[in-house]
Amino acid sequence: METNTHTPVRRAAVVFIFITVLIDILAFGIIIPVLPHLIEQMTGNTVSNAAWWVGVFGTVFAIVQFIASPIQGALSDRFGRRPVVLLSNLGLGLDFVFMAVAPSLWLLFVGRIISGVTAASFTTANAYIADVTPPEKRAAAFGMLGGAFGIGFIVGPALGGFLGGIDLRLPFWVAAGLALTNFLYGFFILPESLPPEKRAARFEPRTAHPFGALKMLRRHREVFGLSIVMFLFYLAHYVLQTVFVLYADYRYGWGPQQVGYVLALVGACDGTVQAFLTGRLAARFGERRVLLAGMAFGTASFAVMGLAPVGWAFLVGIPLMSLWGLAGPPIQSIMTRHVAPDEQGRLQGAVTSLGSFAGIFGPYLFAQIFAFWISPARTVHLPGFPFLVAAALVAFGIVVAARATRDEPEPALAGKNVS
Repeated sequence: METNTHTPVRRAAVVFIFITVLIDILAFGIIIPVLPHLIEQMTGNTVSNAAWWVGVFGTVFAIVQFIASPIQGALSDRFGRRPVVLLSNLGLGLDFVFMAVAPSLWLLFVGRIISGVTAASFTTANAYIADVTPPEKRAAAFGMLGGAFGIGFIVGPALGGFLGGIDLRLPFWVAAGLALTNFLYGFFILPESLPPEKRAARFEPRTAHPFGALKMLRRHREVFGLSIVMFLFYLAHYVLQTVFVLYADYRYGWGPQQVGYVLALVGACDGTVQAFLTGRLAARFGERRVLLAGMAFGTASFAVMGLAPVGWAFLVGIPLMSLWGLAGPPIQSIMTRHVAPDEQGRLQGAVTSLGSFAGIFGPYLFAQIFAFWISPARTVHLPGFPFLVAAALVAFGIVVAARATRDEPEPALAGKNVS
């Protein structure tokens, strides 16, 4: 995609969206260590029941996002990125307040549904990056955005674990404050990235739905192949979102604070890789090689985590998992090069829908696998089996990615040192 954005303006815009995503990730990260335990508290304090409900919560959240993300992406193509980000942050903040006061499981469930509708800023942020960044710089820019995720997960889960040790609902109040602060920040600071002349001429309801968005991915062989890789990427990642908190408690005896600290370590490693390594490695070795190497590290990390008999062995998998993050930015960068400027929002909506589609059955799948292998009725207990399934999914993704990108030209800067 061609862009007329000058470098200083582009850098300023990337900083704006970096901060926006960072604050949102902090808000989401804060509730990660406590939501499963709050569900456990509301379901009779049994791990197996909590695991089932955590799977249900994750599946429904994904269904809602599967439907809403393409609509949000199409709206951002038509009306600009800024209003979509602002409405998302406002709705998210109000929803966290609702979840903080929810007195019952079903109201907490309603709050999670609303979160699925309002969590649009990540999708729009990726389109924003494509708007303001030239093609050869996108892997690095997406890596910086991944760095925001990493930093958010350094502070968010650690803070959430600490606050959850005081009161399981306190993190929701803090998350609400962060999301509403983000709305005010965006309202006064965040500029629009998509000028009127580059916007879609109209909002098309016939394409602004998940199946219409996914159909768009089939226009190019590379995009379609990489969309399968992204689906496997997202599906494998749901093992962490779904069973990690309960798995860590069951196998290693880690409570909310320990889980928060471990997730903070994950964020620190991932943020370092995304912010400082992705762009440099993609420029030096090419996006395709970095993509395949990242997927290989992901396979190894899940295998280590699933087989680790003690907590310190599990921690060995964390640096490997951070290197798995090398695969994401090149995938996004390659896909954006095959899509027009007025379709970037729909592309990102479609990609988010892939993650949501994986989440429709991913959380339930991993939760049921975990519950099955820790059931008292089992004579053999394999609590790490969900992580081994995730390792197999990522390994298959390596094969698909290699085929999809076999004709992809390397960037002009490949083989050179880039500061």
